[in-house]
Amino acid sequence: MRKYKDKETNQLSKVFCNRCGKKMKVKDGIIMEGNFSIEYNWGFFSNKDCERHIIDLCEDCYDEMVREFKVPVDIEQNVELL
Repeated sequence: MRKYKDKETNQLSKVFCNRCGKKMKVKDGIIMEGNFSIEYNWGFFSNKDCERHIIDLCEDCYDEMVREFKVPVDIEQNVELL
């Protein structure tokens, strides 16, 4: 869950893990630790038609979640981060 200092500039002030509630480190509007963010717009043929869901997970909660997957996550190494 994200909190903003100013809605007009979209500068982050706080980010909380939606799963465990941990407050993540934010400095000058930038998250300073591992964060998995999902922003998804549900389409038709779902029970959530036209809803937008936004989720932030800390790295520990992400690791716990993917350990439960029946099909493992595909992991590739990036040469550059943009």
